[in-house]
Amino acid sequence: MALAPVGAQNTESLVLYSGRNEELIQPIIDRFIEETGVQVDVRYGNTAGLANQIIEEGANSPADVYLGQDAGALGALAQAGALAPLPDDILERVSPVFRSPDGLWVALSGRARVLVYNPPLLEELGLPLPDSIADLTDPMYRGLVAWPPTNASFQSQVTALRLLLGEDETLAWLQDMIANDVIPFSNNTALNQGVLAGEAVMGLTNHYYIFRIYNEDPDAPIALHFFPAGDPGSLINIAGAGVLATSDQPGLAQRLLLYLLGTPAQQYFADMTVEYPVIDGVALDERLTPLDQIEPPDIDLSDLADLEPTLDMIEDSGALD
Repeated sequence: MALAPVGAQNTESLVLYSGRNEELIQPIIDRFIEETGVQVDVRYGNTAGLANQIIEEGANSPADVYLGQDAGALGALAQAGALAPLPDDILERVSPVFRSPDGLWVALSGRARVLVYNPPLLEELGLPLPDSIADLTDPMYRGLVAWPPTNASFQSQVTALRLLLGEDETLAWLQDMIANDVIPFSNNTALNQGVLAGEAVMGLTNHYYIFRIYNEDPDAPIALHFFPAGDPGSLINIAGAGVLATSDQPGLAQRLLLYLLGTPAQQYFADMTVEYPVIDGVALDERLTPLDQIEPPDIDLSDLADLEPTLDMIEDSGALD
């Protein structure tokens, strides 16, 4: 799909609902505007909140494209019939794991769930890294592990546990973590800073937060541990996008998605966020474990939309007390 030449007269326009922040998204959208002449009105907000807004707006939604930072929100829009099927030239740019099975959304970047830890503290305690997320309930880790129970990415991980292990086993894991004196933090940023400061020895988080710390101090005593292949703790979630079924500009909307899946945009996301690119040929930060060395659990990311039972379970477990 060819881009219009720079400077071409063009009054075409799109409305983008973005659940990713303006600091990250606006520069790449500005590049798209400059290169194509297509105007893009971006409305920023919370990923889940914007998805719910689209569902409430129904046929009257002004949005042409939805961009969210969680597969669950995209899955919810797909289940609500709010997304249009994407053409093969978009879907085939990524591997099947990075698109919805019914072709309604596509990933723009990958985000691995990991265990962040403080190596000097772990060595001082003489403890091994856990082989599985299930091992965090072992008494040897009592009072050492952190989690952010109100964070959306953590809640998606619990949803994945429900789908993989079942309701009873997941609830038992939550309760066992609490009994093992898990340390709550308000969000991933606070958790990573807490591990760095020694308020916890390790914690469940997304992989890229640690690089914000490295930007301040490349020698900071903090590191990533990826759980082994197929472990429920090795979930790869995504940030992604879809075209609204009610859009009156589906061709332009698809054009924006193709642009965001192009090499320059993918390199931009990889450089800015240290997230995983979803197409081949993009340089990866050398400190990251390559995706082909991570084997996530077998799960349809669209199923992460089943969030309500997860929220109830987290509350029932006492994790929010």
